[in-house]
Amino acid sequence: MMLDLLIPSSGAGKAILAAVLLGAGSGLLGSFVVLRRMALMGDAISHAVLPGVVAGLIYSPERSPLVIFLCAVAAGLLGAGLVRAMMATTRLKSDTALGIVLAFFFAFGIMWQSRNQESTAGVMNFLFGNIGAINTADLRMMMLATGLLCIVVFVLKRPLLVMSFDEGFSRGLGYPVRFLNAVFYFLLTFSVVVGLQAVGVVLVSAMLITPAASAYLLTDRFGKMLVLSMAFGVFSGVVGGLVSASVNGMPTGPVITLAATLVFALTYFLAPQHGVLAKVLRRGRRRRRVYRENTLKAIYQIQEASGFSHEDVDLIDLAQKRRNTEDHARKECAALLRHDFIELSADGQAVRLTTSGWRRAMEMVRNHRLWELYLTNEANYADDHVHEDAEKIEHILGANTVKQLEQDLDFPELDPHGKPIPQPQLVASPIV
Repeated sequence: MMLDLLIPSSGAGKAILAAVLLGAGSGLLGSFVVLRRMALMGDAISHAVLPGVVAGLIYSPERSPLVIFLCAVAAGLLGAGLVRAMMATTRLKSDTALGIVLAFFFAFGIMWQSRNQESTAGVMNFLFGNIGAINTADLRMMMLATGLLCIVVFVLKRPLLVMSFDEGFSRGLGYPVRFLNAVFYFLLTFSVVVGLQAVGVVLVSAMLITPAASAYLLTDRFGKMLVLSMAFGVFSGVVGGLVSASVNGMPTGPVITLAATLVFALTYFLAPQHGVLAKVLRRGRRRRRVYRENTLKAIYQIQEASGFSHEDVDLIDLAQKRRNTEDHARKECAALLRHDFIELSADGQAVRLTTSGWRRAMEMVRNHRLWELYLTNEANYADDHVHEDAEKIEHILGANTVKQLEQDLDFPELDPHGKPIPQPQLVASPIV
């Protein structure tokens, strides 16, 4: 066959090619599994194929990869069909149905294998994976199956993606949802069976989920997610396969799974948008911004209390207004100084707002008082219960929202406590 020309002659080359095919197929379909929140379905099908593997070994003494593959696919499809039937005809939820099918098929497969140990001598390679035991015939079957997966997913990418988010909307667009679901479960079973000899029944679902989960944390675009998921799957398969082949006593399936988990761990902590570190940094920046804006608002309120008779605000007065020590007030003012929101007096004991600082301070006061008025007028809050809510919301109100609030409130001039609401035309320049 022409495919044989692509298959390396060395055992190491075959193992690497098998790892590449495993990663590509699992990563490709795993993206849909993660979007559809069907991780447990992949686990159920991976366990459901065990009776099919046992049947293939029993009824094919020559260990024909095609027979084993077809039997495994048949068992996986039967398991998926039973899950769908239980969900359609009973009150059971998906997790319950999946758990029942997973346990039953796996238990039946183990019992059947135990009764036919002589005929199923190679079943351990399918249970826990052994990428080094994959031969030319196995690779040929993996190449055909992975190629079929790639072609079908490429052709049906759009309807499968739409259906992953909303089946009802898919029906509205005229997509044959039942047929597409059947195709998806067929592809999912194919993907599981492709990885059986590489990582085994027990861990093949990890290759469906973990690379796709890593990609999901890195991008919001589905096309890029597909590419990243396949890349992470290939990387994990190659690294795990090489480590397993070079270190004695290292089983293939667990090592590949650990490699995929390591990629996920790095992504989980370091992803620029959804990673833990990025979220911590954003939270810290948000907290510092809120401190700066509250300090600006306090400076404005001190000036307002004096009738805007002077520009300078003593640090002692600012500390009392913020209910902090003078040292803490100096630290807050140092942050404002770095952002060019204030200027220090010559003796360093007072501050005055710059034009940008004045603009931001008035925006905060305006947002606060508009929101208080909105809560009292539109939400029937008592005027003595709106301050805390306004303290939180003032920092996240956007310009469009503020304009809408003004229109809804008929461009008010006073807040519920009778204090003036800074007007838009005054926000741009300081009052001297």
